[in-house]
Amino acid sequence: MSVAGLKKQFYKASQMMSEKVGGAEGTKLDEDFKDLERKADVSSKAISDVLCKTTEYLQPNPASRARLTMVNTMSKMRGQVKSPGYPQAEGLLGECMLKYGRDMGEDTNFGGALVEMGEAMKRLAEIKDSLDIDVKQNFIDPFQTIIDKDLKDIQHYLKKLEGRRLDYDYKKKRQGKIPDEELRLAAEKFEESKEAAETSMQNLLDTDVEQVSQLTALVESQLQFHRQSMEVLEELAQRMRERVNKAQSQPRQKRMPVSRPSFDCSEPEDSNGGWNPSAAPPSYTSAAAPSFNRTSSRQKRNSTDQPCCKALYDFEPENDGELGFCEGNVITLTNQIDENWFEGTVHGQSGFFPCSYVEVMVPLRH
Repeated sequence: MSVAGLKKQFYKASQMMSEKVGGAEGTKLDEDFKDLERKADVSSKAISDVLCKTTEYLQPNPASRARLTMVNTMSKMRGQVKSPGYPQAEGLLGECMLKYGRDMGEDTNFGGALVEMGEAMKRLAEIKDSLDIDVKQNFIDPFQTIIDKDLKDIQHYLKKLEGRRLDYDYKKKRQGKIPDEELRLAAEKFEESKEAAETSMQNLLDTDVEQVSQLTALVESQLQFHRQSMEVLEELAQRMRERVNKAQSQPRQKRMPVSRPSFDCSEPEDSNGGWNPSAAPPSYTSAAAPSFNRTSSRQKRNSTDQPCCKALYDFEPENDGELGFCEGNVITLTNQIDENWFEGTVHGQSGFFPCSYVEVMVPLRH
């Protein structure tokens, strides 16, 4: 940094300390500028928060969002162009129904109904994927452009304006000790930064028509999604009603009772020994019980010494390195990758899994 730059930084720091500690007053900006700054600040916060909530609306599961973000990052690092999409709940439900429907057999009433509904759920998942793509292209991306360019420009100009104001106030307070030409240049730069900041904030407020158009695109995308979903569900409901009517119209099959064979439980004379139902059941002495209880208690105490957690839901791995488990499994914890992911082992397998799928029984030691 040049000597002039160092001097300017010193002037600004000195003026800031005078205002914050000494109570010195700086140059006041006019009310029109303050009102414009307030409106631009509210618009900036609205765009940022609405964009964040829209992503949560499209992808409500935080664990899946975190996993998808991690997978997308890994795909970019590996140079993979195509990355997996968000696992829609309708698609997961459809896969479950299709699996068990085919296991039962499509020729059965319940199995066939599960297959039909599973296929409908898969279609709903595809419609939801289309909604995600439309909203991203027509709403999220334009709003993200505003954040990346317009809002950053506003912050840049306001920060520059504040720095030049401090420099100008420092030199104005020392008028007579500072050359007049230097004071005049400081005043001109202050006004120049003020005008640039006003222009950037006004440009943001003037684009409200574009922002309303993007909101309209969001509404139209949702409307198309609900229309297509309604068509699929109406067709599915009609098929389900037809199945119910067909099943009710068919006569129930009568099951003929099958005679049970008689068994002679008496012990024959040539029996070489065996279980006799008339004999008294074996009795257990109470002396063995304390030994069993002590052993089980000791095993339980040893098993809980190391960090572990209990699975609240089934987790099916979808990517390399993930650990699959079933509800109720006790997983040994080995590491916590971040606030959303654990690393652990179960049944001889190791990998990482989302924290929201488990309940920690013994926490990791830090």
